[in-house]
Amino acid sequence: MARCSWKRRSPGSLRQAMEWCLEHGREKHNLSVDRIADHMGLSNKWVLYKWLENGRMPAILIRPFESACGIDLVTRYLGHSSNKMLIEIPTGRKASSREVHDLQASFTQAVGLLLAFYDTQSGADEAHSALTSLLEDVAWHRKNISEHMQPRLELEVYS
Repeated sequence: MARCSWKRRSPGSLRQAMEWCLEHGREKHNLSVDRIADHMGLSNKWVLYKWLENGRMPAILIRPFESACGIDLVTRYLGHSSNKMLIEIPTGRKASSREVHDLQASFTQAVGLLLAFYDTQSGADEAHSALTSLLEDVAWHRKNISEHMQPRLELEVYS
């Protein structure tokens, strides 16, 4: 089974975003639904199952849910569904060669899916997801360069 790139996943519905968050928590952090509910401060897992079933969760619990699962797919879905791009806040640090290589791979994948879509008129969801991810990656690098050009006071935490 091929490894899933969680950073590249773009959910198509709120319910799918919640399911993928639980799947990420199980796969990457070995968390059961019980443990995720405990981390969220819920009294039992059935409340979480109810929210998953109907695709509704109180907004105040979205961040604790994502924090417990270790991924922000619900927030990404909410942003993308309102036609917004979301990027991590760049720090201005120098990008590694691996990050630039990943950006190039994103370009290749997105253009390949775009060509396949226009040739066969199928795979619209995959092409849309890949292009959104690519735009966010490019926007992050653009902002990271502008942050790098601004002088900043380097504060380090000593422990």
